[in-house]
Amino acid sequence: MSNTVIFYEKPGCISNGKQKALLRSLGHDLSVHNLLAERWTPERLRPFFGDLPVRDWFNPTAPRIKAGEVKPDALDETTALALMLDDPLLIRRPLIASDFGCGCGFASGPLLAALGVHLQPEQDFQSCSQTGDDPKCDIPTGSDST
Repeated sequence: MSNTVIFYEKPGCISNGKQKALLRSLGHDLSVHNLLAERWTPERLRPFFGDLPVRDWFNPTAPRIKAGEVKPDALDETTALALMLDDPLLIRRPLIASDFGCGCGFASGPLLAALGVHLQPEQDFQSCSQTGDDPKCDIPTGSDST
């Protein structure tokens, strides 16, 4: 089941690396793009979130969310998209587009199932792979300490 998958990542993200390896092991060709460097528009970004609640569009490990500056539960779609365009670290990643549709994150669901990804409950390909009190997962582009 070969399929070209467009995969928007934060370069250097360990979890995104594991996700890409799994997709490749299933025979998918990946077209990998830097999520932080894309020129997003609301119209281009919105489809990745489908019918998810706005709070699930966000990367919970983004510095502005962890600091309490951005509160995803309190946002409407328009405000959420505007914040994400201004600060792509807020976007839940990866963003995936394929012949089977598009989505955000790497949790079990219809898109991953269509791609042949069947995660077991103990398999966590979504959470930040960094550990400790202050993982440097979501620091601005240009750092390689992810």
